[in-house]
Amino acid sequence: MPGPLPYSIAALLYAALAFAFWRANWAGGNTASGTGWQTWARVAILIPLGLHAWLLVNGSWGAHEISIGVGQALSAIAWLALTIYALSSLRQPVDALTAVILPVAALAVLLPLILPERPVQLTTSSLLLAHLAMAFLAYALFTIAALHAGVMYLLEKRLHAHAFNSSVAKLPPLLTLEKLLFTIIGIGFVLLTLALVSGILFSEQVFGKPFSFAYFTQHKTVFALLSWLIYAGLLLGRQIYGWRGRTAIAWSLTGFAMLVLAYLGSKVALQLLGR
Repeated sequence: MPGPLPYSIAALLYAALAFAFWRANWAGGNTASGTGWQTWARVAILIPLGLHAWLLVNGSWGAHEISIGVGQALSAIAWLALTIYALSSLRQPVDALTAVILPVAALAVLLPLILPERPVQLTTSSLLLAHLAMAFLAYALFTIAALHAGVMYLLEKRLHAHAFNSSVAKLPPLLTLEKLLFTIIGIGFVLLTLALVSGILFSEQVFGKPFSFAYFTQHKTVFALLSWLIYAGLLLGRQIYGWRGRTAIAWSLTGFAMLVLAYLGSKVALQLLGR
């Protein structure tokens, strides 16, 4: 694991950019409308993003061990969220959301130092590593989608209540947020599908035991499949019926709740059952 200096540098760079984005987007300034400022900011943000990515890889992977704890997971989710908004800002006006995520990333990049994880032996199964990577990325994307849907809900509630103030005006339009939400969910759905399929087709290589239908009775699998069905229904409803607004928000949050139960609730259930 790298020393504390590169983590501190990444946090300071994020903090400096957060201040610049905040002044431009939330403090009443008008520099955000300048093309020069936008170009500078979008290029500058690649520096801490690249350093953060390097820290995540080198902090998690060793020659014969892997270390992915709560600190690393939260740091990776913050990195992924910032990357999504940074890339989306190249085509859509989401700089205000980037300004919100930057201070979160500044704190999250330090979490592996605060919440270190004991390394475990690295498996030699590339299929298991691919399965775990797809499952984690899907979970991370759906986490971001749930938070994004929460922002949409608050914005829509403000608009329906005609509580349209300067802070609301600085947020991206609802249609822009909605389009980005379905992009995130679509990518997460593909990864979740691949994770589930790989667990079934390559069960022996991934988990070390042949596939059996008992796989579908496990709490984790049941909730993961329920989540998959909810997200599939949401994407189909969007494509066929044009679902949007509160319907899309409700389905996305419900799907995320099932996914949380798949990864967390199953452990509680197994403890209650004494298994």
